[in-house]
Amino acid sequence: MYLIVGASLAGAKAAQTLREEGYTGRLVLVGEETVRPYERPPLSKGYLVGKEPREKAFVHDAEWYQEHDVELILGRRATHLDTAAHTVTLDGVDELRYEKLLLATGSRVRTLDVAGADAHGIRYLRTMDEAEALLDALRPGGNVVVVGAGWIGLEVAAAAREHGCTVTVVETAPLPLHNVLGHEVAAVFRALHEARGVRFHLEAELREIGAVSGDVSNVVLEDNTEIPADLVAVGVGIRPATELAETAGLAVDDGVLTDASLRTADPDVYACGDVARFLSPLVGERIRVEHWSNALNGGPAAARSMLGQPVSYDRVPYFFTDQYDLGMEYAGWVPPRGYDRVVFRGDPSIVDGKAPEFVAFWTKQGRVLAGMNVNVWDVQDQIQALVRAGYAGGTVDLDRLADPSVPLESLAG
Repeated sequence: MYLIVGASLAGAKAAQTLREEGYTGRLVLVGEETVRPYERPPLSKGYLVGKEPREKAFVHDAEWYQEHDVELILGRRATHLDTAAHTVTLDGVDELRYEKLLLATGSRVRTLDVAGADAHGIRYLRTMDEAEALLDALRPGGNVVVVGAGWIGLEVAAAAREHGCTVTVVETAPLPLHNVLGHEVAAVFRALHEARGVRFHLEAELREIGAVSGDVSNVVLEDNTEIPADLVAVGVGIRPATELAETAGLAVDDGVLTDASLRTADPDVYACGDVARFLSPLVGERIRVEHWSNALNGGPAAARSMLGQPVSYDRVPYFFTDQYDLGMEYAGWVPPRGYDRVVFRGDPSIVDGKAPEFVAFWTKQGRVLAGMNVNVWDVQDQIQALVRAGYAGGTVDLDRLADPSVPLESLAG
């Protein structure tokens, strides 16, 4: 039996690939949630804004699993892994014996640890049920405080504004997305949200959450600033769900460690998606990627590896966001403070509240490490070619990189 723990996008795509590649044995997919596998981006984008139905998020139709002889076990938690016995225990009771095992357990949200964090009206956003509860709570005229100005926090802020809420964002960093994008591009997102009426409290620490009769009433910052709140949406990051791997003594360090084929130190155990920290042939070191594309592509790669096919998982990390009238794609890998210059192709300024059109490149010593296209489309292939060339040691003329009249494809060759 091939067993996949994690009824996620990565797990579902792995199951699909195993069948497409000819695996005919017993195939079991186990998940903690009670709904079948779905994609997470709509939860903070189209569904939360109210433009897409809930059903659009599902990876497969409900009938697909039976039609492809995939045993879908939902609402069960894998609590123990014994690699010597080749068993996984569910809820501390039932054992499943596997031949090959894929860990696609994803991540868990980080929660607040402040006074009042148990008040009614505090929302997190990771699961479909949480997205539905948050959507129901976004009412015109409501006071929403978003804690955390990462991608989820800003997408929630944008959705709340589109629902007619008053929105305040509290963030410990000097700018939203500062650790991810650096100050040059992070400033664009601050300006975008401020142009839509979002207020920021930056370099600010949350001290406590006030409540009246158990319901959220306000938040209090460390400098004693009080902000009225009917709803507190928390987006302070996620952590890889490595608990099962830890029970088996697998190597874990900010994720389950794997090689470039997504195999762990145990030859019959693999890992993919958010939970895996894999050796990237592109970057030349182990990285963990928390985005949709890594689940979409990592699941099939792990499935092929489980079947004994040669796999070298060298995808360029990719993600996207939609906020108001800004659509963006980002490709590459840049650790915090890992670049020396951002090169803009186009003007990133917010003019009359309208989102700009530009491409930004994070470079180091003339090498392109990442690129972001904002409201500029059909350039991802060229951006990813530049990133691959940069990680292979190739440099570009940064003045030509900034010149919109110079075709991007002419710079990567």
